[in-house]
Amino acid sequence: MPGRHSSSDSLASRIAQLPAEKRRKILGSLSKEEARALQFEWGFWARPNQLLPAAGDWTTWLICSGRGWGKTRCGAEAVRALAEQRVRRITIVGRTAQAARDEMVEGESGIMAVSPPWFRPQYEPSKRRLTWPNGVVGTIRSADEPDTLRGPQHEVLWADELAAWKYDDAWDQAMFGLRLGKQPRAIVTTTPRPTKLIKALIVAASTVLSTGTTYDNRANLSKTFYDSVIGRYEGTRLGRQELLAEILDDAPGALWKRYLLDQHRVRKVPRLVRVAVGVDPAVSATEESAETGIVAAGLGEDGHGYVLEDASLEMASPGQWGAQVVSIFNIRQADKVIAEVNNGGDLVESNIKSAEGGKHVPVEKVHASRGKQVRADPVAALYERGMVHHLGSLPKLEDQMCSWDPTDPKAKSPDRVDALVANGLVGRPSGTRSSPRSGTERATLGLGPRLPSPLGSGWKYPRHRPSRAQQSLGQSRAETLSGL
Repeated sequence: MPGRHSSSDSLASRIAQLPAEKRRKILGSLSKEEARALQFEWGFWARPNQLLPAAGDWTTWLICSGRGWGKTRCGAEAVRALAEQRVRRITIVGRTAQAARDEMVEGESGIMAVSPPWFRPQYEPSKRRLTWPNGVVGTIRSADEPDTLRGPQHEVLWADELAAWKYDDAWDQAMFGLRLGKQPRAIVTTTPRPTKLIKALIVAASTVLSTGTTYDNRANLSKTFYDSVIGRYEGTRLGRQELLAEILDDAPGALWKRYLLDQHRVRKVPRLVRVAVGVDPAVSATEESAETGIVAAGLGEDGHGYVLEDASLEMASPGQWGAQVVSIFNIRQADKVIAEVNNGGDLVESNIKSAEGGKHVPVEKVHASRGKQVRADPVAALYERGMVHHLGSLPKLEDQMCSWDPTDPKAKSPDRVDALVANGLVGRPSGTRSSPRSGTERATLGLGPRLPSPLGSGWKYPRHRPSRAQQSLGQSRAETLSGL
């Protein structure tokens, strides 16, 4: 029957706690072949609630746990176990194509790493396909492209970081395809967030729920990772979600509410008359320092604000976040960067200008002389009026928006929120830019062809004229070419 898994030590952990003599006797009784096979025996290394649930009338195994608990390893091992049972077809869906490849398949705890030599699948990255020795086929897909999930059928689905998927209908399409075999299974591995989907799955009669905290897996985590995660989140409200895997509702004093974000969320944006990248830089790249908030947003011709992307970085050096800002500026074809410079002064602009391609990026420096709440209130009011929309889901930004209580003196600096506010959604451009940028115009400016959209083939770039920086860039390149 669906329900909860219990949690306790793994068999390996219990043997490790035995006296040395007993430990040597147990391990010494194994042959070389048995010892080699033991390395890949998940039942030996896993805690009980990390094992695939017993056969029954469950459809979804939902693993909601803190960072570093072992979610990815559980998902990969479950896929391997089901492949050994000769299921007909497996679909592997990551939050993005890169996450699916780098974490679910090629990662240290991914499918390739946990597979023994005698049952390692053939991996064809160009075809996004895994083929096991017994003929079972797995297809790798991205939740950022929901339409690619429409149609394909499967008997097993592994969905990673479901709570952070940008589009809810990606889950719907994946589940519509879960129709092969007598008992199709879905494995969901995710850090919990209080989304409607996660809440619905938790209470579903067909769900087996496994939970755990970061502390459960302390023995298997590197000191650097453990200290970094614990140091950042322990003792905070967000830490209850990220470390303890609690499903948190909005903070009582938060300026934003999730139901409003969901109510006004969009999948497409209208023609944009202005695009800017807001930046709230971290002072340093140490584990104790804040994040660097980087949020791209635009003003639509309908007068509404559209938050396009949260590209914030954790523990990033000045060079790293400067390069990230320039990259987002170019990808989003922005008009300018608006940076809060209370910490860093002219160095903030210097970091952006010194990044590759950043010389001609216009930077507007903002000195925040008022408190965070005073600056955030007008933007929060626009959200309440339905004047600001998020393009898909922006999980980490939204978590911060709905958990930051400005009346709490112990609350940490909301860097992503600061970047959102700095972006200037309240402001209006002096004029509109009406014609789209053509391929000829881009070539004249020396900008090259359009980059592939990180949001998938269905999304189109904002239609507005080149910014002054891009015009200047094109002019300078033209001058250089004329002198040759």
